[in-house]
Amino acid sequence: MIPTPAQPTRHYGIGAVNYHTGETVVLVRRHKRRQEIAELLQALVEKHPTGTVYVAWDNANTHEDDEVEAVVRDAAGRLVLLYLPTYSPWLNPIEMLWRYFRREVTHCELFPTVKALLAAAREFFDRYNQQPHRILSVIGSHAQKVI
Repeated sequence: MIPTPAQPTRHYGIGAVNYHTGETVVLVRRHKRRQEIAELLQALVEKHPTGTVYVAWDNANTHEDDEVEAVVRDAAGRLVLLYLPTYSPWLNPIEMLWRYFRREVTHCELFPTVKALLAAAREFFDRYNQQPHRILSVIGSHAQKVI
């Protein structure tokens, strides 16, 4: 009998980036289901207690569910979901940030443990949230402040 490694422990980054400020909200979870997507939307609403939060995202099946709709309803008009065309990741700013994240943190890296990988991921987002102008550069934002 040949021993094989156990099933890999997966973790998913679920996040959003503010196109105007460069701030990110990133959750790392064991699953990427509707429940976790609803949790991200709730975190965005809580982070921005006033005004309207616009979320531009793709048409993934995890983005349409009763849990997601409940968060939208509870936000009472403050959360607006904008659906991007199918197969157009270049229109979604967070995709550019994920690509940069992979290049800087995980490309050609072998972490000794999953815990070390998760710590490197958290450190990346903590560091860049301290320098939002760098995130704006990565996502190509030239947004003007809306008054």
